[in-house]
Amino acid sequence: MKVLKFGGTSVGSANSILNLKNIVESQDFPVVVVVSALGGVTDLLIKTARTASEGNEAYKDMFQAIVRRHHDMINDVITDGREDLLLETDALLAELSSIYHGVYLIRDLSPKTQATIVSYGERLSSRIVARLITDAELHDSRTFIKTERKHGRSLLDSELTRRLVVEEFGPKTLYGKIHIVPGFISSDRDSGEVTNLGRGGSDYTASIIAAALGAEALEIWTDVDGFMTADPRVIPTAYTINALSYVEAMELCNFGAKVIYPPTIYPVCVNNIPIYVKNTFNPLLPGTVIRNEIEDDRKPIKGISSISGTSLITVTGLSMVGVIGVNRRIFTALADNGISVFMVSQASSENSTSIGVRDEDAAAAVEVLDNEFAKEIEEGAMFPMHVESGLATVAIVGENMKHTPGIAGKLFGTLGRSGISVIACAQGASETNISFVVHGDYLRKSLNVIHDSFFLSEYKELNLFICGVGTVGGMLIEQIRSQQEKLMQTHRLKLNVVGIASSHKAVFSRAGIDLATYREQLDASPESSSERLRDGVVGMNIFNSVFVDCTASKEVAELYQTFLDNNISVVAANKVAASSSYETYRRLKSTALQRGVKYLFETNVGAGLPIIGTINDLVSSGDRILKIEAVLSGTLNFIFNAISDKVPFSETVRLAKELGYSEPDPRIDLSGQDVVRKLVILTREAGYKAEQDEVEKHLFVPDEMFIGSLEDFWKKLPELDADFEARRQVLAAEGKRWRFVAKMENGEMSVGLQAVDSRHPFYGLEGSNNIVLLTTERYHEYPMLIQGYGAGAEVTAAGVFANIMSTANN
Repeated sequence: MKVLKFGGTSVGSANSILNLKNIVESQDFPVVVVVSALGGVTDLLIKTARTASEGNEAYKDMFQAIVRRHHDMINDVITDGREDLLLETDALLAELSSIYHGVYLIRDLSPKTQATIVSYGERLSSRIVARLITDAELHDSRTFIKTERKHGRSLLDSELTRRLVVEEFGPKTLYGKIHIVPGFISSDRDSGEVTNLGRGGSDYTASIIAAALGAEALEIWTDVDGFMTADPRVIPTAYTINALSYVEAMELCNFGAKVIYPPTIYPVCVNNIPIYVKNTFNPLLPGTVIRNEIEDDRKPIKGISSISGTSLITVTGLSMVGVIGVNRRIFTALADNGISVFMVSQASSENSTSIGVRDEDAAAAVEVLDNEFAKEIEEGAMFPMHVESGLATVAIVGENMKHTPGIAGKLFGTLGRSGISVIACAQGASETNISFVVHGDYLRKSLNVIHDSFFLSEYKELNLFICGVGTVGGMLIEQIRSQQEKLMQTHRLKLNVVGIASSHKAVFSRAGIDLATYREQLDASPESSSERLRDGVVGMNIFNSVFVDCTASKEVAELYQTFLDNNISVVAANKVAASSSYETYRRLKSTALQRGVKYLFETNVGAGLPIIGTINDLVSSGDRILKIEAVLSGTLNFIFNAISDKVPFSETVRLAKELGYSEPDPRIDLSGQDVVRKLVILTREAGYKAEQDEVEKHLFVPDEMFIGSLEDFWKKLPELDADFEARRQVLAAEGKRWRFVAKMENGEMSVGLQAVDSRHPFYGLEGSNNIVLLTTERYHEYPMLIQGYGAGAEVTAAGVFANIMSTANN
């Protein structure tokens, strides 16, 4: 035989209760069916009682809502015997009405009266189910679920209950029958007064019956597909856990997973009866099975659960060190006052103990403990209780953690890299549960990053904020859009763009932005600023986040420090930050290292060429960069490749702009400032302290060309053509070409126009390509050469994309 329990949502509507009927009547074995009150009715019963106890006549309207709820259900699902059932129901409701009236008159709601009132929820729902199901017999659980009074609470009398259950459902009685039992309710063994098994007690009722009768299985039918790896309302990628051990299920339930009432597990666990958690609305799904032995169980972590609204109370004082009995006094005092502690963390020095309680119990707990240790506090041997509220407790659960070294290290390392501070932690010697407390604002982020990092998610997720939608930014977004599906299939990586900003607009979405329509979404968004951009990125507080800067904005670059401080990785095509003051550069790099995040800017030099990465690898492996010689401006290289007797200098500059090689204002390229910044960045990455004003500059355009408007510049530029052509002819006669070369040797930097002959590696450099020669202690006689496209939106965007992938690998 089996015991089936159906929760409030399973009897909450006509559709769900008809599903219940189909499930029960399809069983091949005799069954005991335990039912909860109709969904939401228990809360309404209690609310109505409290309203009546306040002398508020509004309780009458609330009571009528209870009446209508049950009448509507009967009229919707019962055809045969409807009138008789309505009479039975109205008789019970009349009793309930009288009790409410008494509460209203005396303005008092005792625990005994409230227990009686809430019992009507299950007594009414079980009658409806018993009439709905063919050949069903209704039982009164008050006659065989017995409690006794201990420590001011009604606790189950296990032995008496077991004997009475066996008598109630003997083999002869059970055979061929469907037995309906109201869950939750019980009675006192001595007085016979109505008691209950606590909120969620219908699960407990079913477990008690299953254990007493030696059932083949206990099935818990609810509105979810089973235990999930995490709360799907917080983590959309959470999925159903196929199997759990009793211990794992108990740990998850104790820490907030509300699938099963925690006391349910013990009676069936002792008797090795499996529990199946299944969905009333999707009965064909396998659900979750809870049993002693789990086959093919390799994952160290099965699931994550959490308790929000946590308060942490710290009991501290020198008198605690080495003194026997302090903890006994703490927990006895709290227990005597009905305050539950769900987590304990104690320093090995014994001078402090931190306990986790719910926020609503915090004030009472502090008062109790301050009173308990009043003498010690007065003498200064202990401090008054310290409480911190607004926290959250998270637990990772899995029996295989004990067989997997490094789980705790990985857990806390993962949290640290995400900028999440652990306030307290606890782990038992069984290593089944690691619990920790964080600030409540970081609960969502904690759950997501753990779920992602421990491979509980189907995909690893990277959340991107992209700033700049011009040529490079727009191309990057298109590359991401075209690669998203492939990355999910081949790398199990989900690139989720949660923010996009232009120079004046910004749009944010935690669920992700549709990249096919992002420009329309930007147009429809409100005006933005660097402050709104900062607040939007930091305020989202999202896990595995990367800020991607595809602008040339100084204001945006100034936000990097804030992002890194908040454990947000930064990928920058923008050269401003890395080439600004050495102190700013050093601080950004240091912060990224300390926070365990990435600050990457490969495309600052050479677009998509692996120049910075190669220098980093050389230095990290112990090599020393002695000299850097490079052509770093694709724009200038194009200009000096294109200049000829037919194409004058001014025309090559105009062509560079039209083809997208130069900045909108070509003077930025012609001034050599862009090359100076790139050289400073390479010098710093090579391990030298460098500032822009330390670069020796040999420029080829007179200073007066940079004075005035851009329109003035274009008018004056042809004045330089004759001089350039004369000098070009001399070079051509000597078999040489111009290259604008950046050079660093032992920390000394210079940039300038240089004539190279055909034997020089720079001579044959075509188009807008870049080239870098690295002379190192290892590559001394034959320098390392890196050459390729050094400009262009597509290759720059690809370089940014590669940096993004590097943060994913991190």
